[in-house]
Amino acid sequence: MNLSMVHIISLILTLVATILPGIIAARKIKSADDYNVGGRRAGVGMVAGSIIGTIVGGAATMGTAQLGFKLGLTAWWFTLGSGIALIIMAIFYAVPLRRSSLTTVSEFLVNNYGKVAGPFTSISASAGIFFSIVASTLTALSLVAGLFNVSIETSGVIVLLLTVAIVFFGGISGAGMAGILKILLIFGTIFVGGIISYLDMGQWQGLKAAFPEYPWFSLFGRGVEDGLFSLVSMIVGVISTQTYVQSIFSAKDSKTAAMGCITAALIVIPVGLPSVMIGMYMSVMHPQINSIDALPLYLVTYLPDWLGGIGLGALLISALGSLSGLALGVGTMISRDLVKNIWKSANSTNLLWASRISVLLVTICAIVFVFFHLDSSVLEWNYLSMALRGSGIFLPLTFAVFFPGKLNRKFGIMAIIGGIAVACLWKYIAPWKINGLFPALACNLLFLVPGLLVKKDE
Repeated sequence: MNLSMVHIISLILTLVATILPGIIAARKIKSADDYNVGGRRAGVGMVAGSIIGTIVGGAATMGTAQLGFKLGLTAWWFTLGSGIALIIMAIFYAVPLRRSSLTTVSEFLVNNYGKVAGPFTSISASAGIFFSIVASTLTALSLVAGLFNVSIETSGVIVLLLTVAIVFFGGISGAGMAGILKILLIFGTIFVGGIISYLDMGQWQGLKAAFPEYPWFSLFGRGVEDGLFSLVSMIVGVISTQTYVQSIFSAKDSKTAAMGCITAALIVIPVGLPSVMIGMYMSVMHPQINSIDALPLYLVTYLPDWLGGIGLGALLISALGSLSGLALGVGTMISRDLVKNIWKSANSTNLLWASRISVLLVTICAIVFVFFHLDSSVLEWNYLSMALRGSGIFLPLTFAVFFPGKLNRKFGIMAIIGGIAVACLWKYIAPWKINGLFPALACNLLFLVPGLLVKKDE
């Protein structure tokens, strides 16, 4: 990709402007609580920003444009499903989670099912999020290498440094500020590109002339089953992910937590549409290109250099923001659920640095892991991530929220362990090509439903 000097300058300035507030926010970080949940002082904007900072990543932008290039409107499912998941979280989960005044999903499950739940949910959730970090890292490494024309090793160093700058010092406050600025940049560049590409295509009549109605204008362009799977997967994934739950815990009160989720949903849902439009435009104008390059190539080719550079910066921040937000989630669980239980005498300052070091180590591990799997599929890592996150958390968490104190703890533990086991072993023991998440959820129900009928533990 050939970038002009204007492209490069505006890209670098965009990165600096987005990352700097997070570094400045570090001055207010005095404890682990400040770092992990912002001292529980976050308003609606910061809650929404920290969610958006993670959920609007490479998949929501470049990935959506890539699928839009191939199939059209069905690519919208990622951001549409994310938004629906956040609305569900706001209505049913935000208030009870925030009222608990906890920090991690595992702590919430321990309160409902006992200490045994802690290690299983912490490890499965951390492993699940780690593989999602791997998927984000693959995208980020490829983007950095392409933009700056550097080796994959150099790209890894750049990704590490930028990720550290976003979240290492400022924690969730840094991630929230980066998220707010990132979405403003996306609206100012990718949305502009989407409108321009729509007009250049001849608006609706031009689109209808260029593409057949199916699959290009259908949400179910890959089939109804695939569309519903995408929706269910996003709902399970969002509600089961520490990073998004952590944003709820950071809110100053339960009402703010719910409103933050709603605000994030209303912003996230439309984000995918301009990327779809750009993907479809590039499919007509440049059908020979690699589909993953559709969005960055459009920004470089069809927008003014200064605006295109800002757009490229927004793309890079999108990928890095997801990576850093997910790393923060894993780092928080490691410091709160593991380090705190092992290092009994650790004070708040000790736990603060445990969180920071955990974030750093997780990021390094992900980059090193990717170096050995450069030819792997991003989608496969996301599938594995979803199965591990959802299998031991989604339904046990849901039952704890909807039926507080009514579930027999032993059955709850068996549901968690059984779900995780099925998710890990499904592909080796079952002849059907079906994502392990769904058999794992079925296994959860086999224990959770009877657990409501059995006499509660004394």
